[in-house]
Amino acid sequence: ALFVRNIYLYNYKYLFIHLFKSVEQSVLNLGKFSSVIKLSAFFPFKSAQGALENINAVSEGVVHADLKLFLETNLPSGGKKKAMLGVSDAKLGATLQEELNLSIQTGGVVAEIIRGVRLHFHSLVKGLTSQAASKAQLGLGHSYSRAKVKFNVNRVDNMIIQSIALLDQLDKDINTFSMRVREWYGYHFPELMKIVNDNSMYCKLAKMIGNRKELTEEMLEAIEEITMDSGKAQAILDSSRSSMGMDISPIDLINIESFSSRVVSLTSYRQELQAYLQSKMSQVAPNLAALIGEVVGARLISHAGSLTNLAKYPASTVQILGAEKALFRALKTKGNTPKYGLIFHSTFIGRAAAKNKGRISRYLANKCTIASRIDCFSEVPTSVFGDKLRDQVEERLAFYETGDAPRKNLDVMKEAVIQASEVAAEIKRKLEKKEKKKKKREKRKLEALSTAEGDDEEPKEAEVRVSNTSIGGV
Repeated sequence: ALFVRNIYLYNYKYLFIHLFKSVEQSVLNLGKFSSVIKLSAFFPFKSAQGALENINAVSEGVVHADLKLFLETNLPSGGKKKAMLGVSDAKLGATLQEELNLSIQTGGVVAEIIRGVRLHFHSLVKGLTSQAASKAQLGLGHSYSRAKVKFNVNRVDNMIIQSIALLDQLDKDINTFSMRVREWYGYHFPELMKIVNDNSMYCKLAKMIGNRKELTEEMLEAIEEITMDSGKAQAILDSSRSSMGMDISPIDLINIESFSSRVVSLTSYRQELQAYLQSKMSQVAPNLAALIGEVVGARLISHAGSLTNLAKYPASTVQILGAEKALFRALKTKGNTPKYGLIFHSTFIGRAAAKNKGRISRYLANKCTIASRIDCFSEVPTSVFGDKLRDQVEERLAFYETGDAPRKNLDVMKEAVIQASEVAAEIKRKLEKKEKKKKKREKRKLEALSTAEGDDEEPKEAEVRVSNTSIGGV
């Protein structure tokens, strides 16, 4: 099939002012459109790969070699008047004008001409049907879209955005559900509320104890395993014997225990989700995670929309990211603008003195911007730069408190570049080794299949055995 996103050259019969009206009126009618526009040259793509390369070049505003050759071959060179080239893409038009020194026009009548050509293209080119043209366009469109969305599945920041959103939602839900368990079970055993402050621990104890009147010395060891404190376990046992709580029916206890088990399972899942988020951050943004922590780094990525967006932000924007309401309120009332947004949750700002919080937040935002850009544009993810940037923030924090001069940024970055190159080379070496092992395994499978096919005497049995082996192997 022909891939018909092609380049067209046209002989204009009228001036552009008159042509615009005539083209606009004749676009829907092939007879009228043919009287206004004449196809001078056509260059079909020879392969799907060539078509994809050309459309990628057009989308990026780059002049492909095929396009350059086509224009140099077919553009009229002589004459008093210089030929004018109409281009639908303004970015590509600017590149053509710069590289080939052509007279370019975009928009206006050019858009109408392109619209008409797309509508009647199968009629303008001999031997091309409407069905073949639509199939070719659809195939190229799918290839182009597939190439655009092709990415490394291990470095997808969308998963981080969803994970941190779910983590925040789970925190709210677990807190709400835990308070409900405390109120519900508190009618029966109110003293447990004062002894145990942790919500997860309280739900586990409510599920295990059940009826406080049935709590015995034999259960003391199990309580101690949950509380991790022998004194607290003994206090729970003593309180159960002198509790002022109301009696409770077995059906109520069953419902409380069932609800407590749900809360415990949600807490367990939250821990798994936390571990998953840490692993994804180490793959997608290891430097940002090493600098400011997985949770705060994930919140910055989520608030920005993607790691790429975060990398594009200046440090001043990253500093107040998450404090937009306070910023606009301050601008409206002409008050003091906020010093920090989401990065306030970092330990660095919490450890800084009150007078240095603004200074350290500005410095930290600067380092976060550097880390996010390294993570976004580096091929091999490593946390070397993040560790060095964190050390720099520590040194700056010590400088504000004690006055010890920190190292120069240039020296730190030179050291980080050397270490990062060594780590990246080691990672690449491991990946190449793994790829070689994979190829060897595949080669052995193929050799085993071919050997089994050649050694069998009876053809029918060989066919059955080979098919079964291939089904099992694949």
